[in-house]
Formats: sequence, structure tokens, C-alpha cells
Amino acid sequence: MFLESNNQIPYIKPQTYEKWKKRSFKNDISRRENMEYDAKTDTYTCHNNRKLSPSCIIHKKSASGYTSEVTVYECEICDNCTLKPKCTKAKKNRKMQVSKAFIKKREISYNNIKTELGTKLRMNRSIQVEGAFGVLKSDYEFKRFLTRGKNSVKTEFILLCFGYNINKLHSKIQNKRTQKYLHELKSIS
Repeated sequence: MFLESNNQIPYIKPQTYEKWKKRSFKNDISRRENMEYDAKTDTYTCHNNRKLSPSCIIHKKSASGYTSEVTVYECEICDNCTLKPKCTKAKKNRKMQVSKAFIKKREISYNNIKTELGTKLRMNRSIQVEGAFGVLKSDYEFKRFLTRGKNSVKTEFILLCFGYNINKLHSKIQNKRTQKYLHELKSIS
């Protein structure tokens, strides 16, 4: 919602992005992603060809105050299903909670990160952001904060970040890279 209201394109990698690539994820019949969805009837079909239809709609409110609409899907009947142990741990029928708005936004973001620009931004984030913490921990030998209290720790961290940014700027000036903000993708020959 924040990105839409500020006219920004989402390039957010889903939490399960790495799991989606694994064979174990693709073979897990309990996952919503591995079930067929029929948009006309608004039903999911499990691996035993049984329908999960919407039973109710729940409105959940997060700690930050965001209210989401969640549709609860329930299987018509799971009795005597041979795949039930692999599909659900519930004693009754299989239930599944789905936020359609979340899925739609996640799909948009997923498609954006697969583009050339999305790949470039993902690569740069891993180089610039996560690399910064590696430099602080290994090169600067930063193991723990020397002060106590939120304000003191915050001040110490800000000073550490200032030092890191000054070193980074110095390195960019020395290597004549002051106008480059993103690293280029290396092409495979």
C-alpha cells in the first residue's frame, strides 16, 4: 500500500523465493502454490481432485494497524482421502487461509524482480547492503556495542555508519566511481 501511494514500483523479494526453487517445495501437496486455482468458481483443487471452496472471510488487523481480508477455503470432504497425511494435520477437513490482495502484490513484485532491472537491483542489494554488515563485522572487527541504553547504542551505531560511509566515499573517489550508483551485471560469455 505504501509503495502504491508513493508511485513506487515494488522490487521486494518474497520470503519464500529461495524455497520456491527447491524440488521439495514443488512436491509439497499441502502448499497453496501447488494446487490448481479456478478464478471463475473461486476454488482450489487439491491433488486428489477435491475442491476447496471459500467458507468465510476474516478481517485481520496487524500490530501496525493494517487490516487485511483473508478468505478461508475448506475442502468439501477429506474423509478416507489417501493423501490426507501429506496434505494436512487437521483431524477434520483441510482448511487454508488466503489473502488475495497479498498474493496479487506478491506476484507483481515477483515478476518485477525477474526483469533485468530487478536482477540488477537484487544483485546490488546483496553487494551493497549485506556486504556493509560483513565489512563492519570482519574488517572493522565490530563484535558488540560498547555502550548501554537505546540512545547510546543508536549513537554508537550511527558513528560506525558514518565511518563506513566516509571510507566508502573515499574509495569511490580514488577509483573514480562517484557517479555510479549500481554495479553492472556481468554478462555470461
